[in-house]
Amino acid sequence: MFFHKKEPIHVVDVKEANPRFAQLLLEQFGGATGELTAALQYWVQSFHVENAGIKDMLQDIALEEFSHLEMVGKLIEAHTKNTDQTDAYKSTLFAIRGVGPHFLDSQGSAWTASYLNEGGDVVRDLRANIAAEAGARQTYEELIKLATDEATKETLVHLLTREISHTQMFMKALDSLGKLTDPFFGNIKPDETVALYYNLSTNGNGKDERGPWNSEPTFEYIANPLESHS
Repeated sequence: MFFHKKEPIHVVDVKEANPRFAQLLLEQFGGATGELTAALQYWVQSFHVENAGIKDMLQDIALEEFSHLEMVGKLIEAHTKNTDQTDAYKSTLFAIRGVGPHFLDSQGSAWTASYLNEGGDVVRDLRANIAAEAGARQTYEELIKLATDEATKETLVHLLTREISHTQMFMKALDSLGKLTDPFFGNIKPDETVALYYNLSTNGNGKDERGPWNSEPTFEYIANPLESHS
């Protein structure tokens, strides 16, 4: 059962409408990193999870993402509905589809289920979710930079903040499974190359960069893979 409360989870207010900015906001309504994608991704993932706590977390976050979708939709509506129609039509998308939100991204491409990243394994899904939150956070950061209406910017900062919160939740869930930093999951044992780092590129100055990603104790650095396998 779903219950919808008509007041949004956070105040949505627009002081100065900007239809062109509303078109950019569509990215978080019907785009790949948008709120619909996140809500459906986490909701579907929850049905694969046997861990009761993580299932509950995924469903809670999914429903919050639906509330965020509502907030973005209200922003788009406010930035288009109460403006002179000729001004709204300066945005090609609203001229064709009418004012208000649509399941399109900022370039007019329709939302597609191919945006969803879920695979039936809780570790794999939680890692995908961390990446999804990072993508959404980056999009919100760029929108905030472009926003000229302070009230709109305040709402977007709240949405960006919650992306950070969700990332932390997913990381804590992974940690509870002992998989925050452990790349192994599933039942197939990796072969002996799992600890090898192949040096397959060189900087313009001929220097090979070294770091914890290609050094002991985790990795054996193969400086010249051609010689090693000749």
